[in-house]
Amino acid sequence: MAKGTLFIVSAPSGAGKTSLLKQLREELENVVISVSYTTRSMRPGEVDGKDYCFVTREQFETMLAEDAFLEYARVFDNYYGTARAQVQENLARSLDVILEIDWQGARQVREKLPDSRSVFILPPARDILEERLRGRGQDRPDIIARRMRDARAEISHYAEYDYLVVNDHFEQALGQLKSILIADRLRLDRQQETLGELLQNLLA
Repeated sequence: MAKGTLFIVSAPSGAGKTSLLKQLREELENVVISVSYTTRSMRPGEVDGKDYCFVTREQFETMLAEDAFLEYARVFDNYYGTARAQVQENLARSLDVILEIDWQGARQVREKLPDSRSVFILPPARDILEERLRGRGQDRPDIIARRMRDARAEISHYAEYDYLVVNDHFEQALGQLKSILIADRLRLDRQQETLGELLQNLLA
């Protein structure tokens, strides 16, 4: 079987990235979403190894010194990172791996794995993005204002990505994401590995 492809997916907060990827994983076989390592405390309802791989600061810094991460970031007092071994193991098993990371992490990954594909998910409009953030009912107005500023900064890097998907209608955006992954699986180099026996038989 052909090796899987690493997909980087980025989006501003409120664009619907997490919901789209959760549904994508349910509808498309051989797709895994990478689980990040973090030093932050586990929150109620979270499961170690599912939501995050929770480690101590010392463990994270040891992995960092061993160059064990494809990308990492420090957010306030906590570290977050994508373990290289975990990703490479899944790719070797012919699984397509999705990384949910921001543009800074995407840059780090592209430098180390230039064969990766990247997708940026856009909201349909600024006012709709703000409405979605307010609709969560979780943040104060000042936090929402900061998230909107952060969203603009994130969106400004859209041109660094291979694909753009607008999440206006959920099912349409989901279908476009699925199309990107399916088309990649039909690439000549992947198909040559997957269909090697068939090709030999047809050309005998």
